[in-house]
Amino acid sequence: MATITAALKSFKGDHLKWDLTAVDSMDHIGAQLFWNAWGKTRPASLQLAPEQEEFFKRLETTGTLELPRSRQHRLTLVMKLGFAMLLFFEHMAGLIRLIGQVVLDSWRFIRNPLRGPWKEISANIYHAGFQALGITALVGFLIGVVFSYLSAQQLRNFGGDIFLVNLLGMSIIRELGPLLAAILVAGRSGSSITAQLGVMRVTEELDAMLVMGISHGFRLILPKVLALAIAMPLLVIWTDTIALLGGMVSAKMELNLSPQYFLLKLPEAVPLANYMIGIGKGVVFGMLIALVSCHFGLRIKPNTESLGRGTTTSVVTAITAVILADAVFAIVFSGVGF
Repeated sequence: MATITAALKSFKGDHLKWDLTAVDSMDHIGAQLFWNAWGKTRPASLQLAPEQEEFFKRLETTGTLELPRSRQHRLTLVMKLGFAMLLFFEHMAGLIRLIGQVVLDSWRFIRNPLRGPWKEISANIYHAGFQALGITALVGFLIGVVFSYLSAQQLRNFGGDIFLVNLLGMSIIRELGPLLAAILVAGRSGSSITAQLGVMRVTEELDAMLVMGISHGFRLILPKVLALAIAMPLLVIWTDTIALLGGMVSAKMELNLSPQYFLLKLPEAVPLANYMIGIGKGVVFGMLIALVSCHFGLRIKPNTESLGRGTTTSVVTAITAVILADAVFAIVFSGVGF
């Protein structure tokens, strides 16, 4: 393209006669090449076919478009911060509306449980809970082994080998188990929920449901929230068990602590309140993941770019919300279970 333009520009002078009538076909790109080579003005001697005349008349009337210069505002950072705050409050308002809709749908479900979305709830429990047993067991076991191994090395220096059970049990049951399970579920099931709702938006299935009088909240949102609220505590218990098993194996290999001693010491080292806090975290984390994932899934626009961006934002936001909720639990229950 550049070679052709340079060759055309080499022909200069008013004495030249341009005859394009013998050109069989010409599109707007070819006309633009000639127009640029002529310096955006019609030569003095030019012969054109009728269909070619339309291209050059359009180029003459259009003229040269000059893009406006972008002005650098002194308050650019302030404006960006303001837009970010507005977007944050917009998301918060949408999330509050979604929570209100879930509350109303829950009351409808309680009043008439026989007409509730039982199939949708059981299907979501299967996908979000049962199918996540493998990955949570693998990661939980490895975390238990690594945490026990590193803790044993430090406790050995102070002669506190027997306190490994206290450290391992309290940290896994109260903090690591619920948090680890929630992060895995947010990355696995949260992205799946957002993508599912996003695809339904792209394929206009959500609009079809509204036309048929089917409520999005009652048939799509509520089953996912209830399913994760049920499945997450069970996954927390499962992850705690496997992580403690990994820690027990590592303690046997590193400190020669017998499994019998580990199992006998664990109930004394970890009060019952910590188990209840861990299970309560599972319920809250599950509902947070479902609400955030559904919120971003319903906001996806009918195009593939929005689908990918919304899924990524959903996972990051869900994990952030889980960590913030865990910090709130740590502050509120700071004096409980010790």
